[in-house]
Amino acid sequence: MAYDFKPFEKRIAEITERLGKDLGGVRTGRATPAILDGIQVESYGTRMPLNQVANIAVEDARTLRVAPWDASVSKEIEKAITTANLGLSIGVDEKGVRVSFPELTSERRVGLLKLAKEKVEESRTALRVARDDVWSDIQKLEREGTMPEDDKFRSKDEMQKRVDAANKAFDDMLVRKEKEISN
Repeated sequence: MAYDFKPFEKRIAEITERLGKDLGGVRTGRATPAILDGIQVESYGTRMPLNQVANIAVEDARTLRVAPWDASVSKEIEKAITTANLGLSIGVDEKGVRVSFPELTSERRVGLLKLAKEKVEESRTALRVARDDVWSDIQKLEREGTMPEDDKFRSKDEMQKRVDAANKAFDDMLVRKEKEISN
């Protein structure tokens, strides 16, 4: 009986997607709208994601333009971005909110690289937990007699191939982020 790896593959995809979002939130010197994804704005008595009350566009390499659909929300947007403590410069004008990314210092680059590596390590840990769950399940099936010993080791090899592929994807994502931070 071959082991069904579909749930494991789905978990790997979720871990990889979360790592992509986490690394997207690691700010470099370039303007990227992804950094504002987690910001909630007080609007009409309720908290809403920033992208639901305004349009976010890249103005130039180091500037984002946040154009609210209702001009009265500009001050709340400014307050929410300031409160998020992302180290960005914020200014309000007649068109909305301008978010500027300061030039990165070498100290800041080192800190960002360290943060990116921490995010990758968190993903590796989540992957190890998922792998251990699958391995426990495979061993349980073998103990119950529903999986022969040969299939157990074949399944272990298949599982390890998937883990190795995911780790390679994590490494590739980290290399891309390191290049982005270093430039």
